[in-house]
Amino acid sequence: MDLGIKGRTALICASSQGLGLACARSLAREGVSVTLNGRDAAKLETVAAGLRAEIEGAAVDFIAADLTTTEGRAAILAARPDVDILVTNNAGPPPGGLEDWDEAAILGAVGANFLPAIQLMRAYIPGMQARRFGRIVNITSAMVKSPHYMMGLSTSARAGLTAISKAISRSVVADNVTINNILPERIDTPRQEFMAQRLMKQHGIDRDEARRRSVETIAAKRFGRPEEFGDACAYLCSAQASFISGQNLQLDGGSYDGLI
Repeated sequence: MDLGIKGRTALICASSQGLGLACARSLAREGVSVTLNGRDAAKLETVAAGLRAEIEGAAVDFIAADLTTTEGRAAILAARPDVDILVTNNAGPPPGGLEDWDEAAILGAVGANFLPAIQLMRAYIPGMQARRFGRIVNITSAMVKSPHYMMGLSTSARAGLTAISKAISRSVVADNVTINNILPERIDTPRQEFMAQRLMKQHGIDRDEARRRSVETIAAKRFGRPEEFGDACAYLCSAQASFISGQNLQLDGGSYDGLI
């Protein structure tokens, strides 16, 4: 299927690895001019070069900037004042409990997983409306619908982003600007390696057993593949997806128990 976005421009936040990189790869394959983002310029340069080598004709650039700072966001907007597609993403806070959630931890979660996405939407949506094309995809978490105690900070900040995105989506969809969220769980990225290492330390088990225990929590009995996630993102950015907005797409191997 031709997704109708060849020649469009995209900024993918936190995309030097993991889910952000998966989205960048899928969009680049569709002929989108992609700008990667992260804090490590050397890593971004290597990843960008790799994508250009992998995908014939791919237009891939990068901006090294910290999304969590006003200065970092200003640098992004100075380099890319307009884009057609915005994919927001950022690493979540570490697992913890109530005793860990002091004011600094709470503000840190909001500053990483709520505020940057909103500020970038504020900057880019007017131009999208004027051009009558815009696609915004927020990478959140399955925990938004199924909160787990140890992921409470991440869940709370991302749930706030989900709510405000829904509110904004109703006011811009008539201009062909859509806002949707992808809710991943157990996609096989470096995040799963982090979680495996955590299980190994907690339970004194080896890596294979840690991964097996994680897989057992998934209805599909396997990890999700990054390319599955990236392609889902690309579809939400497509011309064909113009009637889909304000939605939460769960990529969780069928694990969610609810109806809505």
